[in-house]
Amino acid sequence: MLRLGAEVLRDVALASRCEWLLADGLGGWAADSVLGLHTRAGHGLLVVAPPSGPRLLLLSKVEEALSCEGTRHELGTNDYGDAVHPRGFERADAFVLDPLPTLTWEVAGRRLSRTVARLHGEPAVVLAYQLEGAEPATLEVRPLLAYRAPDARQHENASVGTASTRAGQDVIVQPYEGCPPLALRMAGASWEADPVWYRSFRYARETEHGMADREDLYSPGLFRVVLRPGTTVPLVAWANAIPSATDPIARVANERRRVRALGDAGEGLVPDLRRAADAFLVRGGAGRAIVSGYPSAVRSVREALIALPGLCLARGRHDEARTVLLSLTAQIEASGTKGRASEEAGADAPDAGLWWVVALERFRDATGDQEFIRSKMQGPLLAILESYRAGARRGVGVSAEGLLAHEDGANPLGPALEAAGGPASDRRGFAVEVQALWYSALLIGAEFARAAGQSARAGEWAALAARARESFLRAFWSDRHGYLADVVNASGADFSLRPHQLHAIGLPHALLPRDKAQRVLEIVRRALVTPVGLRSLAATDPRYAGTAGPEGVAGPGLDRGAAWPCLAGLYFDSLIRVNGEAAKAEAWRWLDEFAPRLGEGTLATIPAAFEGDAPHRPLGEMASARAVAEVLRLVTRLGRRPTARTGRSDARG
Repeated sequence: MLRLGAEVLRDVALASRCEWLLADGLGGWAADSVLGLHTRAGHGLLVVAPPSGPRLLLLSKVEEALSCEGTRHELGTNDYGDAVHPRGFERADAFVLDPLPTLTWEVAGRRLSRTVARLHGEPAVVLAYQLEGAEPATLEVRPLLAYRAPDARQHENASVGTASTRAGQDVIVQPYEGCPPLALRMAGASWEADPVWYRSFRYARETEHGMADREDLYSPGLFRVVLRPGTTVPLVAWANAIPSATDPIARVANERRRVRALGDAGEGLVPDLRRAADAFLVRGGAGRAIVSGYPSAVRSVREALIALPGLCLARGRHDEARTVLLSLTAQIEASGTKGRASEEAGADAPDAGLWWVVALERFRDATGDQEFIRSKMQGPLLAILESYRAGARRGVGVSAEGLLAHEDGANPLGPALEAAGGPASDRRGFAVEVQALWYSALLIGAEFARAAGQSARAGEWAALAARARESFLRAFWSDRHGYLADVVNASGADFSLRPHQLHAIGLPHALLPRDKAQRVLEIVRRALVTPVGLRSLAATDPRYAGTAGPEGVAGPGLDRGAAWPCLAGLYFDSLIRVNGEAAKAEAWRWLDEFAPRLGEGTLATIPAAFEGDAPHRPLGEMASARAVAEVLRLVTRLGRRPTARTGRSDARG
């Protein structure tokens, strides 16, 4: 259980940076700050992902007020830019994630609690209200609707349909034609139709990112109900129609049990990571898919391949891994030739096929399922590696020296870098991590080919790998710097100190000999490793490249970047390979220092990035599949549970 007290909740600046997320397994979610104060456009109580069509944020939030002895107390907290109104945060007393989010207010000698449950497998959310105290009170709940894509903004308009209709005990609203109706039910409550616009909400995280930060929300009316002490009154919001037999209180209890069971009913870093991992596995056609993060919920083939070992294999979910891998294989094959359009994001990234080979190797190591690989994966493996060697993949070609060049200059950390406010970098040419992936993929392919009796093919791939390694060391290694170039192209070698070079040590087959790997790891440890992940240092003056001091303080000409928790797994893979079992103690020390971060920022999950310098505030997506997957994969590899997290959490585990 994670708990925040009044000392956090009544500090709006602090509480607004503490967020929670609930996913429905279909690609939809509920997410908000602990106060109910929206700070992102993707915050909302009911985001749905229809089987066909785009995601829609239907129910953005609710405004509550409690009337006691003739006095009405507003409980909401909203940011309007020049004012925070109402000031419900002044009555907020506790927030608990157990594992559903519950916010409690103190009002006139009473305590009102609201628990949010995003129903798994359903386009629905339940808000359960409970009153403690000696006397009853009257609760008002006003739903505010957005009816837009999660990254869009709604503004007051004349097209909104203001009618609300009754269907038995349900209120049905459909503000825009062509969008699903929203059914609302609150047992024992009266409904007052009162169409009104709430104007100019400000979303602070969007302001920080330079994005459109203002929105208007539409309310069709409000519920009013008398709460009696000790009773629970639920508000149900359901896209389309609420099933008649629905017992919302039982559904909340079932959802709490389901989410707790994902972490083996335990508390602490490992159970939190196991529960967090489940949020990224969603229904995908006839099988399963992986979304890269929230609130974007993008399905990226490349990111899914990187995250699959941590999200599925590290949790022993081998059947899900097979299903996801089959789907991703089809995507990689479909996008593997020039002129073919990519069906999903990241399928045609220059290194996506190489990550597929690495994922296949990790699947084999975890499951030992040789029959699945022989019957389902052997053909795609041959086709994918040959498409690289033949220069048939869009934007990629093999040089005479055996290295893999790519024309796509995108940073391999993907859209998360821009979302986190990081610098753009042109990495066209020969990128260090692409060469490392290419080398590992060739040797993995050679091993699979040899096992399948294709000795000639295995020999060709192994010979190409050897040529690539020799060329790589000649082109990328610098004795003067003591580390690898980030990119080599016609303009020369870029020796900005970045963590991409760790791929040359930590992937299944290392490109660097041990002595050079030790030099790289020492510089990376001093300059790039932070308590929240690894960062980059861009050399604006090459004379200072690699001059970070022993405490990781950058020298002149070096710009600190965001720190990426997703790279911790790669760093410690590299460290363990070079230093053996002794390196595991250092990994545990880092994990013990990192664990409290799950009690801050986005609670019980990991954001895409953090600020590179203290206080290391979260950046970018509020929950990242790759970050959760790689930290969970690391913990699983180390083989024991870490110490309890500390900080503003009372969790143990």
